[in-house]
Amino acid sequence: MRKVAVLRKEHFNAAHRLHNPNISSSENVKIFGKCNNANGHGHNYDLTIRLVGEVDPKTGYVFDMKVLSDLIKEHILDRFDHKNLNLDVEEFKTLNPTAENIVITIYDILRAKIDARFELKVLLHETERNFVEYPI
Repeated sequence: MRKVAVLRKEHFNAAHRLHNPNISSSENVKIFGKCNNANGHGHNYDLTIRLVGEVDPKTGYVFDMKVLSDLIKEHILDRFDHKNLNLDVEEFKTLNPTAENIVITIYDILRAKIDARFELKVLLHETERNFVEYPI
């Protein structure tokens, strides 16, 4: 079997506050620093979705990139872009929106929409220097 990886890169902007309501205010500040600002802060996220699979002999595609683009737009970008993650995205009303939790959430959303025969990886750049990948 010959497998090929196809990747789609997207971008979204979102705000969040890193905060754990189960610990004290001083401990939140100690752990999260400026990211614990009560008014939140924003990021320009870069998102890369990687699918691995076999090339379909009929189409020559591993996965139709237009379909992948549409899935990402409908289920991720429309949901996350220009949002306050803590307030506007259901998953983060009870989950601290760290980059780690965001990448897992994006993976879970897309995994439910993409056939299991495709290996799926999500890479999320929170800044130019800080990024996370799931699964590893």
